[in-house]
Amino acid sequence: MTNSMKLQFDSSQAYQLDAVASFVDLFEGQTLEQADFAIEKSSKTAEPQIALFQSDLGFGNALTLSDAAIYDNMVSIQERNDLDPITEAEFAKNGMNFSVEMETGTGKTYVYLRTIFALSQKYGFKKFIIIVPSVAIREGTLKNLEITADHFRDIYNNIEFEHFVYNSQKAARLRQFASSDKLQIMVINIDAFNKEKTNRFNQPLESLSGQSPKDFVQATNPIVIIDEPQSVDSTDKAKNAIDSLNPLCIFRFSATHKNPYNLLYRLDPIKAYELRLVKQIVVASATGESAQNDAYIKLLAVENKPKIRAKVRIQVKGKNGVNEKDFWVKQYDDLYIKSGERTLYEHNFIVSTIDANPDGSYIELSGGQRLSIGEEKGGIKEDISSFQIETTIRKHLEKELQLRGRGVKVLSLFFIDKVANYRGYDSDGNPVKGKYAELFEEHYKKLIAMPQYKDLAVHDADEIHSGYFSSDKKGVFKESREDKPSKEDEDTYSLIMKDKEKLLSLDTPLKFIFSHSALREGWDNPNVFQICTLNETKSVSKKRQEIGRGLRLPVNSQGVRVFDDSINKLTIVANESYDEFAATLQKEYEEDCGVTFGKLPKLAFKGLLKAVDGDQEIHLTRQESEAIHQELQKQGLIDDKGRITDKFKPSEAGFSLNLSEGFAELESDIIQHMKSFQIERHIQKDTPAKRLTLNKQIFLDEEFKNLWERIKHKTTYKVKYETKDLIDACTRSIAVMERIEPVKIRLSEAFLTTNIKGVTATNTRNSIKNSSHESKLPDILAYLQRETNLTRRTLVDILKASGRLSEFAINPQRFMDEVVKCIQHELHRLMISGIVYEKLSVGDTEWSMQRFQDDDLKEYFEDCVAVNKSVYKTVIYQSDTVELPFALELDRRDDIKLFVKLPAWFKVETPIGTYNPDWAIVKHEDETLYLVRETKSTKERNKLRPSEKDKIACGEAHFKALEVDFKVVTDVLEV
Repeated sequence: MTNSMKLQFDSSQAYQLDAVASFVDLFEGQTLEQADFAIEKSSKTAEPQIALFQSDLGFGNALTLSDAAIYDNMVSIQERNDLDPITEAEFAKNGMNFSVEMETGTGKTYVYLRTIFALSQKYGFKKFIIIVPSVAIREGTLKNLEITADHFRDIYNNIEFEHFVYNSQKAARLRQFASSDKLQIMVINIDAFNKEKTNRFNQPLESLSGQSPKDFVQATNPIVIIDEPQSVDSTDKAKNAIDSLNPLCIFRFSATHKNPYNLLYRLDPIKAYELRLVKQIVVASATGESAQNDAYIKLLAVENKPKIRAKVRIQVKGKNGVNEKDFWVKQYDDLYIKSGERTLYEHNFIVSTIDANPDGSYIELSGGQRLSIGEEKGGIKEDISSFQIETTIRKHLEKELQLRGRGVKVLSLFFIDKVANYRGYDSDGNPVKGKYAELFEEHYKKLIAMPQYKDLAVHDADEIHSGYFSSDKKGVFKESREDKPSKEDEDTYSLIMKDKEKLLSLDTPLKFIFSHSALREGWDNPNVFQICTLNETKSVSKKRQEIGRGLRLPVNSQGVRVFDDSINKLTIVANESYDEFAATLQKEYEEDCGVTFGKLPKLAFKGLLKAVDGDQEIHLTRQESEAIHQELQKQGLIDDKGRITDKFKPSEAGFSLNLSEGFAELESDIIQHMKSFQIERHIQKDTPAKRLTLNKQIFLDEEFKNLWERIKHKTTYKVKYETKDLIDACTRSIAVMERIEPVKIRLSEAFLTTNIKGVTATNTRNSIKNSSHESKLPDILAYLQRETNLTRRTLVDILKASGRLSEFAINPQRFMDEVVKCIQHELHRLMISGIVYEKLSVGDTEWSMQRFQDDDLKEYFEDCVAVNKSVYKTVIYQSDTVELPFALELDRRDDIKLFVKLPAWFKVETPIGTYNPDWAIVKHEDETLYLVRETKSTKERNKLRPSEKDKIACGEAHFKALEVDFKVVTDVLEV
């Protein structure tokens, strides 16, 4: 058995870079560390510049920025990330606490780890503490530190660092944490230091020369990172404990903040789904129809305050038939009366006993039936559970068939309510299979014997499933308490995390995992494609918590992330209807994230990009978003509360938002954005899969082969520009950049009022003055060379010719950062304008037609329309207003012989990422024409976003090298 997989990480994910930059830019203007030499203004001597201070116990992070500078940086970051800037009073109240909100499965841990390395490299901060709420998340953090170590070393110039978990028995490690000048990362559970009197962390220790571990931490002025702060500092005691660490600042990372202090970046569920950063969710429901032939009862809860009572679910006769209903009952209550006098409950259904013992609550009925919490009798639960298991296995095997040959391991996860349903033990302590294990093997053996699946029968049924539960020293599975993890629980979490890559190996037989609390947090395996909820999800745990175990995008056997919408689907096999599932999940999104599917907030369009003349683009303002919202309401497309109405039918012929002239050019983007607020776009019913079906008549047509022969070639590009042109362009750009202002000190005075509501501050005076502090000047050429990769000679010429070098001494860091922006912008422009493509002559040189046949098996979720003249019998489109009518008109035109919407795998390499052209067309006129066309809402390049415009320019250069006719068109008449 091999275990050689190494997970690979993409260092260029834009949304992750934006989140990291939000923290890094918070300290813009901070004195740099690096290896640059600092030059004293009043001296000719040079010495290394260190962004650390030294105390008797070691080195600590040093912050040179004022609160006013931090506040100004924060406001700039919030505005660029389309967040409402907070006031200075709010900032003063929140202090140096900053938050990022990222949806589950989008790489939150990666972002905060990368933030550590970025801050250390750019500013020289060395001491970091990661605080976690649980053992599971701690183990997940450690695993991520382990598997990303080489990745971050590659990015950050082999940066040296050490990481460790705080262990009260090895507290002397804190001496090294404080005294080392290497990057230090400590991971610690909140429970290890939030008890002042009992935690060793807070006590003087002989091994630390009479100092406490906390003393050494305080001396370092650490940057504190809190993972899941809503669980870490939910009490005043925890908050005080964190403050006692003497943190330079606190960074908070979560998908569900209770208090997002100084929010810097937000990636909510809607954005995550729209950007395809998580799997599509499909719900397969298993529910009973007309299952009211037995007296059904389930015990939901027991409580003894203010009096002993129990909550039960029974089936009640009402005006619209029999439905389930929940009741609180007390001793001697008759369920026959509660049920609306249904005959099935007439005898032996009086509540005779209610036992509220927390270690084993139960009720007993007059007929002798006893139910524990979560247990039910009557109904058809056993049949439903059996059907869920069978459905999950079938979905799993279908996914294996789909991924066969692509090196992607398929995993399925079963959430159950208690261990005994999977594994029991006889009187001698020998393990026996529980009912779910038996049902699993029974269904698996039956399905794997079917002709379509028999080639997948590589391992025996008992080898491919296992339970991830806590166990005692003898290996006996036991129940876990989420609120109070035991030593056995810790061992289980550790095992789960250490097995993460092994589990992804195709050589490992295990594919089906049964568990409960051990996998509800901290364990995110990217290759979970099916989740079966055999527990009563509505009361036992949250849906977001469970589906989060499978939302991450999958990886292949090389550890490379797979971005393929036809694969990236998470199927939830639920014991409730789709409507119930979607409604509950939507409610959780609203409560946890403030996101309301189906309802369009007034600021929904704030931040959408709008092109302006030249090569610039701007974000729509708050006022513009509100204006669009108002227009949509007047059109009846949303109601007065912002809910999207039935009039919003963008796929209908001739549909238009009828926006005013100022917004009309954004109609396509606005429609797509509105669709993103519809829950059906992200969470779908499990219906027969839509597939790309090959139109063999077109595929085998000689004209299509001729078309493909012309466009199939891959290319490589070179960038040609004259250094003089770069110097001239950069000189002009720097000459007109905003004036560099000196560092400012802001003085704020406030009047404090104390009353029964607490202490409130009323701002009474603000004043600003320039700082007279003379700081050391960093090596500007070393910094610019590192950021731009230009030669020192070129940089010297640019700086001299700009006429702005005198402003360097006013605010060195601000000057260098602004110059970098100017140079990078002009370098980018020259690269695009001077790009030249050539056909590849060696290696993988062309796109194979065979891939169209391979795609014939693919499932997809996007909007589609049936056509006759394309390679597939349907065309997938992203735009209702541009691509949909274009496809339909192509299909109707007599002079169009055939066409194809070029698939996502057909990519042209460019300096700013890959470019996927829209259409390839064969047109019959006096001669046969082979065309490639890009559809946009406008042909005016200045109205396109710079990134769109640049990729189109690269597309033109690519097809010019292939001698293929390429144009941008707005409708089919221009073809």
